[in-house]
Amino acid sequence: MAIFARNRANEPVLTVVIALALMSTARVNGQGWSQPRTPDGQPDLQGVWSNATLTPLERPAAFAGREFLTEKELADKEKALQPRTRLSAGTEAHYDFLQSGLDPLQVKRATSKRTSLSVDPPDGRIPPLTPEAKKRAAARAEARKRSGPFDGPESRSLAERCILMGGEGPPMLPEAYNSNIQFQQGPGYVAILQEEIHDVRIIPLDGRPHLGPNIRQLMGDSRGRWEGNTLVVDTTNFTDTTNFRGSSENLHVVERFTRVDAETIFYEFTVEDPTTWTRPWKAELSMVKTKGPIFEFACHEGNYGLANNLSGARAQEKAAEEAAKRSGK
Repeated sequence: MAIFARNRANEPVLTVVIALALMSTARVNGQGWSQPRTPDGQPDLQGVWSNATLTPLERPAAFAGREFLTEKELADKEKALQPRTRLSAGTEAHYDFLQSGLDPLQVKRATSKRTSLSVDPPDGRIPPLTPEAKKRAAARAEARKRSGPFDGPESRSLAERCILMGGEGPPMLPEAYNSNIQFQQGPGYVAILQEEIHDVRIIPLDGRPHLGPNIRQLMGDSRGRWEGNTLVVDTTNFTDTTNFRGSSENLHVVERFTRVDAETIFYEFTVEDPTTWTRPWKAELSMVKTKGPIFEFACHEGNYGLANNLSGARAQEKAAEEAAKRSGK
């Protein structure tokens, strides 16, 4: 598989690097691969991994009742990703996937026949919202309507403001690009860096309790433990602002990371929020080893959209005021 190419200087930006030697233990999977371990005995997850995938989170209606694609359907899906350039009709403006590093064929990813990442409920769909969640969503929409979507930066999304991207999580879902994740380990801790938008989770493994309920964080409060060779991360203490697919501050995420061979980490997560969904739900995907280092995702350096959207809104308001004056209203 091809490795994602980026047109940037080869300069690593992760400032905290924990160099740990690999130690082999008993053979696993019966394939001659040995589970590497860190000097303090943790299963070694370190390195840079890609969670890019062509599989949607929810099962499309066209595949209702089907958990897997056929070989032909998978081949057709891959064929549809041939390099292409988008052209704007009637203009010289163009958007070149290859030039901009957004061609899916350049991204290293695990091949999957699954029709959805979601595996529970069995229909591959996220459970319905509770009545409380529907009221909450309506209240959020009404608040946005009253304040105006372009009144100020606070009215724009966390992603647009370069604060938090939807897939950073937890749970960690693939983004449209830069779906790279780096694991670093040291005694008593695991650190997970996501390239987009550059956030790091530092997860203690010493059994300490979660933060008190009065302390809330956008990415929640993560606590980890090992169950055999599987890293289990339990995250609570989210904020209402995080709003993962309509969730509340009661969101609870349990993630499981298992390195199954030299090139693959199997990732599972279970999500529950009784004030949002009618039942818990679960998804899974594979992360594949890819070439590092991870580069700085300098979101604000190219974040012209936020300023342009707000200044455009102010220009429209001014034009409307001037038109009203001319009409005598």
